[in-house]
Amino acid sequence: MWKKYSNLRKISETGIVLIVRLDDEEEAMNVAEAAIKGGIKVLEITMSVPNALGIIRKLSNKYEDVLIGAGTILDSETANAALLAGAELLVSPQLNPEMLKMANRYQAVTVSGAFTPTEIVETMEAGADVVKLFPAEFVGPGYVKTVKAPLSQAAIVPTGGVTPQNAGEWLKAGCVAVGVGSYITKAAQQDGDYEKVTLAAREFLQAVSNANNI
Repeated sequence: MWKKYSNLRKISETGIVLIVRLDDEEEAMNVAEAAIKGGIKVLEITMSVPNALGIIRKLSNKYEDVLIGAGTILDSETANAALLAGAELLVSPQLNPEMLKMANRYQAVTVSGAFTPTEIVETMEAGADVVKLFPAEFVGPGYVKTVKAPLSQAAIVPTGGVTPQNAGEWLKAGCVAVGVGSYITKAAQQDGDYEKVTLAAREFLQAVSNANNI
């Protein structure tokens, strides 16, 4: 099977892109592995994480069935470094044509940030696979429903403020998946019990599954 197609299916079928943005390399690795144990199939390690490329390399070598990505990609140089480290998903908070060009050259999946209808259209025209609605916490699912009326073809993933309680609303509004961060990644922050990360991942995946089956 064409690898990019398979990777895109991981996003749509699991419905979650997990964003790992932590200040400690070991913690980020532990959280990523605990989340994978809980069923997460798509992870974004942001470039703000210490030794992000090293983590991406370890995860991509260890988990062949998981889509490992790099986030906060702001230029083509960082995009290339991430791809060389094994990333098959590149994420930017804004429209970055150079990142998209680099990713498309090597058939990596791209998630590119946008907020307004104009930005969403420009992001699709530039070649992004998925539009990251960011920051989503300042709007609700109703915003996506309104935008999708004229732009039904837009594959939108909201990031910011998504919880198991409201994930179904975002999906019902027309989102292909949701971007998730602290609800899962910081579940073990108080006591270092990474089993809580695994349980949070399972809870979120169940909420998405329930929403998709309604």
